[in-house]
Amino acid sequence: MIPDVIRSTAVERFLRYVTYDTRSQEHSSSFPSTDTQLVLLRFLADELIALGLGDVSLDEHGYVMASIPGTSAKTAVPTIGVIAHVDTSPEMPGENVRPIVHANYDGRDLVLPDHPDTILRLADDPALTDQIGTDIITASGKTLLGADDKAGVAAIVGAAEFLMRHREISHGPIRIAFTPDEEIGQGTKHFDVARFGAFCAYTIDGGSRGELEYESFSADAMTVTFTGFNTHPGYAKGRMTNAIKMAADFVAALPRDRLSPETTDEYEGYVHPYRMEASVDRTSVKLLIRDFVTSELEAKEKLIKQLANGIAGRYPGSGVDFVVEESYRNMREVLEGHPQILDHAREAIRRAGLEPVERPIRGGTDGSRLSFMGLPTPNLFAGEHNFHSRLEWTSARDIDKAVETIVHLCCVWEERA
Repeated sequence: MIPDVIRSTAVERFLRYVTYDTRSQEHSSSFPSTDTQLVLLRFLADELIALGLGDVSLDEHGYVMASIPGTSAKTAVPTIGVIAHVDTSPEMPGENVRPIVHANYDGRDLVLPDHPDTILRLADDPALTDQIGTDIITASGKTLLGADDKAGVAAIVGAAEFLMRHREISHGPIRIAFTPDEEIGQGTKHFDVARFGAFCAYTIDGGSRGELEYESFSADAMTVTFTGFNTHPGYAKGRMTNAIKMAADFVAALPRDRLSPETTDEYEGYVHPYRMEASVDRTSVKLLIRDFVTSELEAKEKLIKQLANGIAGRYPGSGVDFVVEESYRNMREVLEGHPQILDHAREAIRRAGLEPVERPIRGGTDGSRLSFMGLPTPNLFAGEHNFHSRLEWTSARDIDKAVETIVHLCCVWEERA
């Protein structure tokens, strides 16, 4: 029997975790991509040992795994997992994070003291309307907060602590994992699904309380490389072919009123040029290709090739090459074959006093790849808002609700086994 009130130390732990600088680094040759992530991962492993969890390990790739032993008398309860990542976005400062608890938030603008021009406004952030009377947590204005995904880490540790203290609650075996490098798309690169040993898992890495996400983009990365001819500009007439100008024409030719992040939402896909490596002789444009329907990626890539070839055709002596790399696929393609994984999550959310909020992820999570690696993994809320921003915030209540949902989830799997 679960107590009427589930109390945990998740919020206190969260306030401690965010002080660790765990930014990942996209161009690193190591794994994890930064040593600073290992500092928190080692700390978390020690915490889990102190809480009495079994099989606690930190492997050579930085993955922390641990077990909460089952308490059920049943012999056929599936092992389920909960997963969160420790790294934060490299796009924003993450050193010397100073979390601030704004107690009993009343809807007023929150001026972040270390950067007074950084103001969290209710008028700009409708999700704050639901937080009146709760404790809001922000950073101080110079850094991101790190709720993505340290709120999820804290919720998992809080739930583990609660279950270890209440062995009278019946549940099956539970596996925990903390991973590095999710923010740079490498979080599952060395994840050992067989060693993890779970039937399914849930990433705790979502937004508003009650969220259940089981649809993600299918994603490819595409590099379009224009080749020209460089010579001394003083003697270039009739000889130079400027690859930078070709790339500029190509980017300008991409649709402006559709197929871009700034013009799409819901289930609409997009093409997004996000990086350019430029020289007169050779210029590469990197693009993200996204769609909820995997087959539609090919149509978008065909459009890009048509545009690029058309541009190259206007420049004598030029060339253009294309490289397409698969990033991840829509996890719904796997999860729709396991309806109980989603049904049990819905029931757990309801038992936590919430209504499930189901919406597609306009991005990807570790669960996108894990699902295709043989570990079906939808995503549950952790109370994250304004990801990768100095205005990032979370709610103490939402972190606590994530703890409740994890606890109930473990019980639902046991009851329905």
